[in-house]
Parts: sequence; structure tokens; C-alpha cells
Amino acid sequence: MAQSCPINFQLVDGTITRLNTLSVSVVLTLFLVSHNPMWMYLLFFDFMMRLYGCKTLSFSYLISTLIKDTFNLKTHNVDAAAKRLAAHFGLFFVLMLVVAVHLHMTFLIYLLAGLFLVCLLTDLLFDYCVGCKIYFILNLFFPKMF
Repeated sequence: MAQSCPINFQLVDGTITRLNTLSVSVVLTLFLVSHNPMWMYLLFFDFMMRLYGCKTLSFSYLISTLIKDTFNLKTHNVDAAAKRLAAHFGLFFVLMLVVAVHLHMTFLIYLLAGLFLVCLLTDLLFDYCVGCKIYFILNLFFPKMF
């Protein structure tokens, strides 16, 4: 039985969220290869649009829906609150990477990017969302907070 949020029973398409993860992984890899901070600005804009703006302006959402529709991938619903918290963690990683880039902290850049990439790849390859698991643990200890 899948875990779900006891407060918010909203669901999102898990296929779209995993394809979003693929897009973010590709952009993060491009950043690591090119060392161009514009990739991090693009990710920041993407996360902000998905979390606080109009998600249809998010490049990863647009690419994900295009891929899903093109290949007729089936929908499987997952808990929206957990995925939203995971996206907040992603935004935090991006912000920390932007700060590290501007402070020329190369070791911290690779450390944060590596950790972020591991979290992304566990979700993408194994359908194991680290941010979602953190959400469920926090929800056990602080149920009124979420």
C-alpha cells in the first residue's frame, strides 16, 4: 500500500514527476559539464514556476507532458504533498548551488550537485523519492506541521 498524506488527499501524475526528474537531471549534468551558472538559473526558474507560479510555464513540465503524450505513457497517481516537499528540497539544492557558484566554492558545488544528482537518480531509476520519504518521516513526528 502506498503512503499518502493524511491531511491532503490530492494526487499528481507520477509519470510526469519522474519525467520532470529526468529533465532536472539532464540540466544539472549540463551544468556540471559546462560550469555555466545559467543552467542553475534555468532550474531556479523552473522550480519557481512549478511550485509558486503557473506550472505550464515550466520547461520540465512542458517537456514531460510532451514525452508522456508522444509515447502514450500511462498515468500513475502519487501523493502531491510529498512530491511538493521534494520539489522544495530541489529548489533548496538549486539555491545552494547558485550561492556556491558565486562564492567560487568548487568542492561545495560538486558535493551539492552530487548529492542532488543521487536524489534525482534514485527517484528516476528506482522510483524512490528521498524527499518524499523525508516528508513521511517528518509527518510522523510533526503531524500538525504538514
